[in-house]
Amino acid sequence: MTDKKIMNEAGIPVNNEPFKEGMDRRVFLQKTTKMVGVAVGASLISSLTGGLPVSAISSSSVMNSNGSKPDLVFPVISDVHIQSSNNFNLDKFVSTLEQLNQAVPKQDAFVVVGDLTDNGYTLEYDKFFNAYNVRKQTQAVSMFAIGNHDYWNGLSVANAQKLFLEKSGMESIYYHRIIKGYHFIVLGTEDGLTEGTFSVSQIGWLAERLKQANADDPDMPIFVFHHQPIKGTIYGSEWGFSKNRDLFYDTLKAYPQVISFSGHTHYPLDDPRIIHQKDFTSIGTSTGAYLWLDSGRIQGEVPEGADILNQALIVEVHKNKVILKRRDIHNNDWTGEPFELNYPAKKNKFKYTEDRDKKAPFFTNDALISIVHDKTAASGLAVMFTQAKDDLLVHDYKISAINVETGKVEKEMLAFSEFYKDPIPNPLTLPINGLKSNTFYEMKVHAIDAFGNESQNFLKVMGKTSQGPAFTLSKDTLNGINDKVDVVVENVRVPNGDWIGLYEVGENPGNTASIWWVYTKVTDGTYKFTYDPKNNLYPARYKEGGAYKFVYFYGSGYDAVAEMTFTVGSM
Repeated sequence: MTDKKIMNEAGIPVNNEPFKEGMDRRVFLQKTTKMVGVAVGASLISSLTGGLPVSAISSSSVMNSNGSKPDLVFPVISDVHIQSSNNFNLDKFVSTLEQLNQAVPKQDAFVVVGDLTDNGYTLEYDKFFNAYNVRKQTQAVSMFAIGNHDYWNGLSVANAQKLFLEKSGMESIYYHRIIKGYHFIVLGTEDGLTEGTFSVSQIGWLAERLKQANADDPDMPIFVFHHQPIKGTIYGSEWGFSKNRDLFYDTLKAYPQVISFSGHTHYPLDDPRIIHQKDFTSIGTSTGAYLWLDSGRIQGEVPEGADILNQALIVEVHKNKVILKRRDIHNNDWTGEPFELNYPAKKNKFKYTEDRDKKAPFFTNDALISIVHDKTAASGLAVMFTQAKDDLLVHDYKISAINVETGKVEKEMLAFSEFYKDPIPNPLTLPINGLKSNTFYEMKVHAIDAFGNESQNFLKVMGKTSQGPAFTLSKDTLNGINDKVDVVVENVRVPNGDWIGLYEVGENPGNTASIWWVYTKVTDGTYKFTYDPKNNLYPARYKEGGAYKFVYFYGSGYDAVAEMTFTVGSM
């Protein structure tokens, strides 16, 4: 290590829904515990009168084209990230190709929207195309866009592009195809910057191709593909490009029949905001490598198990509509309902707009919440609760930790509903850390959907953190700078990067390096060690007559939960 170091409460009516098949109230509470003198567990939310729509937290079913044969059909994938060092993503890519061949046995095209490789190495391209060429459908037109990762091979921009073109067989990094009368326009990011660059020249070329497609038939969809998304459109478009963004957008704006496909973000297809309509249609294409998500949630932007995700789009074009089907390759199933776009496209008829969802999620009247006893720690509690319901998707939960003694919200955080998992966990268990030890808290949980609508009703439960670590020293005054001291730390949790550092009294950990530090090693809740000053990293700061403190930190940062002081006397 471097030194960088109760009760539920209702607010609105809810419908009756079963908690979970196979789990009744007794089973739920067996997974938790009741604290002495504190009401944990849960009661029913008050019954309500109005009928809010109910949708399953997770729904997937085999979806057909209602018997009608499409005029055109093609899969779209992105962010395959083939690596030279291992075959993990390669194996996923092979599964993608094989599964798409089963789902779409007669493809007219196959499109990959950038980041074919992880570093743009020749070996990575060879792995990609060796897998692709033996599984591609010979009648399908193959189209590949270059992504930022395809530049990351140490070559110049020109040579990286040359390698991409040589391996992919494309004639340029941006090009135009007409398949069965439908226009496909593939754009190419022009450098290896993460957010990417589309030059004025390329956007001008795009404008000419759009004009041509519109002249051919203004009622037909125009398909546009580019790696990075346009900022201010789909879910995850905060990772889009800034340079020439408005020029790019305004070029597409004149053509409501455009469907713009982008990759790059690794955001999942499950979120309804993955499609966006305002002046035209934008849609994200997820990833074949690993999941990425919004920042600011306790699970992190790349949550545990993120490398499982593997998704694809299947596009069906009919005479008067385009159907976009979302495929969970990793689950060999569909996710969500297909998006349906009507043609001829009219902006005032767009249904996948930013303001399309005004209905808040809600907890049903038999929802449960409790404290998970075996996850209680000095600085945190874990809550387990029934997932809320929403007409589209519960995206987040807002958890407020209210100090019972002061009545103040001491900690407030967001957590994903883990909608990206298959199946979505229900009940959901969330750790809430950063609390004070030996303190009573009321934990309050609100649900938030993908469009930011917050539930009016909520769940709450009482819990108490455990007593924190406590130091005992064999002596509190050392005999000179070479004297040792035995230290016992009790009430220690199973370590998760926990450590103890030595500082001068008055020093602020994080702003100043520790004089000495050690990781904790726990036996029966106790950690014992002997501090020997000869192991100090900064011996010049350890002096006779000085006052010092041992500080216990949770994790690898500076979450201090306990300290003990001592002085160094003269020999």
